[in-house]
Amino acid sequence: MIITKDSVVQLHYRVSDASGLIEDSAKGEPMLYLHGHQNMLPAIEQALEGKSAGDLLSLVVEPKDAYGGRDDNAIQSIQVKHLKGAKKWAPGMTAVVETEHGPRQVKIVKVGMFKAEVDVNHPLAGKTLTFDLNVVSVREATADEIAHGHAHGAGGHHHD
Repeated sequence: MIITKDSVVQLHYRVSDASGLIEDSAKGEPMLYLHGHQNMLPAIEQALEGKSAGDLLSLVVEPKDAYGGRDDNAIQSIQVKHLKGAKKWAPGMTAVVETEHGPRQVKIVKVGMFKAEVDVNHPLAGKTLTFDLNVVSVREATADEIAHGHAHGAGGHHHD
């Protein structure tokens, strides 16, 4: 079966940039996603369209097609109590902050007693990324998966 809209794709991936490996799924479960439902970077979905199980591909994605450029003015001051992920904070650490768009990673720039300055750029903003993809399997999505807009099962979305 080839990858088209409404296919559930299971794949292993490696992401790297000029300084080296960022993430590798090989030691865990393959990732599962519903193709054609904006669950993946558009450049990756486009490259996977028409591929099938067993296909390997390497894709270089420029910042504009990945996580955008860095905005040097994207520093915000927030209350330390809103930072999640550690008890004590220091510059350079990554925290999670709940926003109206869901959880977001931020990097601590400066921290005081009650307030912290955080960089709200995506951690991969401004980076040219290389994605090495290994398509493990492809299947048709169920009606539930299409209705929910994401894949269900190991490596995908789980409902409680």
